[in-house]
Amino acid sequence: MDDDSLSEGEGELKEVAEQPEVKQTKFSLSDHQVGPLTRNTIVPYLSLLCRTGNGLAHAFVKLDLNDKKLSDLEALRKYVHLRFLDVSNNHLTDLSCLTSLNQLLWLKIDNNAVSSLKKLPLDQFPYLQWLSLARNQLEDMAGLGGTALENLNLSGNKIQRVHGLQYGQLTNLGILELRGNCLDTTDGIYLPKLRKLYLAQNVIKRLEGLERLELLTTLHLRDNQLETLEGISPRMTSLKYLNVRGNLISNQKALQSLVPLLGTLQAVVILDNPLAESGDYRIAVLTCLMHLERLDKELVSSEERAEAQERLKVTQRFLVDFTEMATGGVCLTLLFSTL
Repeated sequence: MDDDSLSEGEGELKEVAEQPEVKQTKFSLSDHQVGPLTRNTIVPYLSLLCRTGNGLAHAFVKLDLNDKKLSDLEALRKYVHLRFLDVSNNHLTDLSCLTSLNQLLWLKIDNNAVSSLKKLPLDQFPYLQWLSLARNQLEDMAGLGGTALENLNLSGNKIQRVHGLQYGQLTNLGILELRGNCLDTTDGIYLPKLRKLYLAQNVIKRLEGLERLELLTTLHLRDNQLETLEGISPRMTSLKYLNVRGNLISNQKALQSLVPLLGTLQAVVILDNPLAESGDYRIAVLTCLMHLERLDKELVSSEERAEAQERLKVTQRFLVDFTEMATGGVCLTLLFSTL
């Protein structure tokens, strides 16, 4: 397992792989100034000829307008049969013109200047499964919705609080990316069907609300400000992969929150925390999390597991002896106090 998320939607939509693609005509706008979209600049970038909804006609359903120096998309209103649209790396601020494209399955709007989704009510896209708005100017999540949406990428925005991610609006969301925002807590993510959550490169100090994510298998929290793992809930019984690399975890006690998950937790990444600075920290971690298969992406060896087991036995014997001594001391104190 690695730190990186899934690739840009590959494999998420069967339609992408199964439909034959029509060759595109070469046409360059690299020398054009920023401006609106026109029909003449749309046609060369259309591809993927498919039947329309009524089955009686054909239309091109894929349009790639990546890096075309566009300032608006008004000309797209008539292209109602589009299913796959990429308008990344432009100068777009207003997406309201996309409301007529209610056949969309896949929409990529990365690296623009979109600050709000209020004019693009996503619940009006009944078939939209994959959406990426990475590296825009979003400060909140107002307008998010869509019962068909399965993969949502909002990385590289300015979001400070998670609001609006409610199960009633996003009933099928399985993958959520919020890397590189301004979040200081995980609270607000009420998505019971979520399987993968990427929150790296925020300023998260508190883990809250995670008990709702009972189907979560991957939790990525690299490069935040966590000092503890309190908030990892015993109810997260599907969690297999946890990455907390580059946080502020300094105490082995922080790992106790993970002990209830040993039945499913397979891999943990703890590098670049103060805890990982000691030479034998792998053994120290394994004494708490004996059943891990991987630690910091390296397989746990049989020798490491045996050493951790032996250290755990020594610790347990010490605790038993200490308890007996302490108990005896209490008894003697009580005895002399009665004389």
